[in-house]
Amino acid sequence: MTEKKNILKFALGTDHAGYKYKESIKEHLHNQGHETKDFGTFSEDSVDYPDFIVPAAEAVSQSLVDLAIVLGGSGNGEAMAANKVKGVRCALCWSEETAKLAKEHNNANIIAIGERQISCDLAIKIIDTWLAADFEGGRHSRRIQMLDSL
Repeated sequence: MTEKKNILKFALGTDHAGYKYKESIKEHLHNQGHETKDFGTFSEDSVDYPDFIVPAAEAVSQSLVDLAIVLGGSGNGEAMAANKVKGVRCALCWSEETAKLAKEHNNANIIAIGERQISCDLAIKIIDTWLAADFEGGRHSRRIQMLDSL
């Protein structure tokens, strides 16, 4: 019997500094059977990241998508912008371990990645690790409730 794969819908948002990885990540997600809603940007021309990150984060908070991936040069500003949206728990990930813990302990519904900080191969591994991890619940649930009530 074949296991049915869980198909997810992702919001993608980036500024110019994350554009190349966004395109590679989009292809990777599509190859896995997932759907994407691309909030841009659509080139390497300089833009202001909140214009693209906030709509992607709002898509998560409004349950229009399941999860989101946001990108920039470092990922820091993108995580900050995403976390301004109520109901978003965006974790800046730079390793497979940070991605695993982001899901297991924080139930992150968005991850931020810095294109200028890591390789594209590592970015894909980070995403796959995040998706394979499960929220542990327990003591972490209380903390998530505290965050969500802010």
